[in-house]
Amino acid sequence: MPLRPSRRLFLGGCGALALTAAGWPARAAGSSRRQLRGVWIASVDHIDWPPAPGLPEDRLRAAFTELLDAAELLGVNAVFVQVRPTADAFWPSPYEPWSQWLTGTQGRDPGWDPLHVLVAAAHARGIAFHAWFNPYRVAQHDDPARLVPHHPARRHPEWTLAYGGRLYYDPGVPAARAFVEQAILDAVARYDLDGVHLDDYFYPYPAGGLPFPDDASFAAYGGTFTDRAAWRRHNVDLLVRELRDLVRAVRPEAAFGISPFGVWRNAATDPRGSATAAFQSYDGLYADSLGWVRDGLLDYVAPQLYWHLGHPQADYAALARWWAERTAGHDTLLWIGQAAYRAGAPGEAAAWQDPAELSRHLDLDAGLPQIGGHVLFSARNLRTDPIGTVARLAADHWRRPALPPLLPRLARGTPPAAPALAAADGTLRIAPGGPPPFRYVLYRLPQGPGGGPQPSTDTLAACLPSADCARPLPLPAGRYTATALDRAGRESRPAAPVEV
Repeated sequence: MPLRPSRRLFLGGCGALALTAAGWPARAAGSSRRQLRGVWIASVDHIDWPPAPGLPEDRLRAAFTELLDAAELLGVNAVFVQVRPTADAFWPSPYEPWSQWLTGTQGRDPGWDPLHVLVAAAHARGIAFHAWFNPYRVAQHDDPARLVPHHPARRHPEWTLAYGGRLYYDPGVPAARAFVEQAILDAVARYDLDGVHLDDYFYPYPAGGLPFPDDASFAAYGGTFTDRAAWRRHNVDLLVRELRDLVRAVRPEAAFGISPFGVWRNAATDPRGSATAAFQSYDGLYADSLGWVRDGLLDYVAPQLYWHLGHPQADYAALARWWAERTAGHDTLLWIGQAAYRAGAPGEAAAWQDPAELSRHLDLDAGLPQIGGHVLFSARNLRTDPIGTVARLAADHWRRPALPPLLPRLARGTPPAAPALAAADGTLRIAPGGPPPFRYVLYRLPQGPGGGPQPSTDTLAACLPSADCARPLPLPAGRYTATALDRAGRESRPAAPVEV
C-alpha cells in the first residue's frame, strides 16, 4: 500500500548509527527523538469543530477528517479535543446533556457517538487523543431557565453562580466539585483516551472589576480559612489532585495535564515570579500552576505563552525560560502553548505579521531542554494560515519525524515486543512480535559493518501508525530496522536489520 503523502519518510542525511545487542532503552524527558507536536481543537462557539450547529453525521465526520488531514500533514502527533465545553457532553453521558455545540439544541441526541468516532479517527492515524474538559463553565449566558429542564445546574441551583453574563458551577461547593469530577470520569472510563486535559478556566477571569459572588459558599465551606483567595486556590488544588487520582485509578497510562494562563505571578509581586507585568493566574484565577508542578500533581503542564518575542509586558523569551527553570528537576513535562491564531490576524502587533515569529519561538525553545513540545491554538489556523506562519514553523522544526513523549512515571513499564522485518522486491514488511502496537518507528541505518553509536534523530525515518504497515512499504534501497511503540510511547528493542 503506498504511503499517504503525509506519511513522510526522511531517508537522507543518515548519520553513523548501529544497534547494540541489548536494544534501545526507553527514554523519557530530554530525548531528542521525542517531541509533543499538538493542536487544540475547540468546540465552544464553533471555533474549530463542529464548524456549525446541527450538521448531519456525515458532514461532521468529514469536517473532523479534514482537520486531522491538515494536522497530520504538518507532523502533529497529538490532538486536544474539547469534548465538554459547557457542562455538556459529546458522548451519551448519564450525567450531563448532549452539547448544543454539537446538535444546535442542548439535550438533543445526535443519534451516534461522536467521542467514540473522534478517538478512533485519531488513533487510526497514530495520533494521540487527549480529551479536553472545561470544569466549571455551565453556559455562555446566565439564565438557568435556558438550560434543558433535566440539567444538573437546574436541579441544583445551590451549585451555581451567575457572573459576568455567564453561569458557572461554584468551585467552593464540594458537591459541585465532586459532580464535575464524576462527569469527567465517565468519559475517562468509557473511552480509549490518551489523556485528560484541562485548560486555564478555574475561577472565571475577572469581569468588569466585579467580585466573584461566592460569599455564601465561603461562609458555608471556608472552614478555618480567613483569606478567601487562599481558600479559592485550595478549592482548585483539590479539583486537580482529586481528578488526577481518579484518572490514574481508572486509566493509569493516560496523561493528566493542564494548560494554565502563561503568567503565574510577576516578579514585582513575588520574587519567584517571572520578569513580566501581566495578569497573574495565581491571583486572578486562583490557579497555583507552580505549586502543581512542585507537588507533582501533573504529568505535563502546557502554559499558554500567547505573546510575541519582546512583548513589553510578557516577553515570550522571558516566560519560556521561566517555565523551563521552574520545571527543571521535576517529573512534570513541559509543553508550550503557541498562539497560531494571532499570526497574520488583523489588529495584532507587527511581530505577528511576520511569518517567522512562531518559528523563532521554537528556535529559542530548542536551547531549553526542559521544553519537550508545543501545542498550537487552534486547529482551524492550520488550514487558514493567512501568512504561512504555521507552514513555516513545520518546515523549520517539524520536517523530521519525532517519537511521542514518554511520561517519566511510565518509562519503567514493559515495552512492546520487537517487530520482525522482511524485505522483498524493494518493499519492507513489518510484522508485530506480539499484540499489534500503536505505532512502528522506522530507522534507516548506515551501510557497512556495525558499530556502537546510539539512536538519534539522524537515522529516524518515520513514525507510522501500525495500520499503515499492514502491507509492504515501498522504500528506497537501504538498510533498515524498526521498533514498536505502545500507546504510552514505550519503545521496543529494534528488529534485526534488513536490506531493502
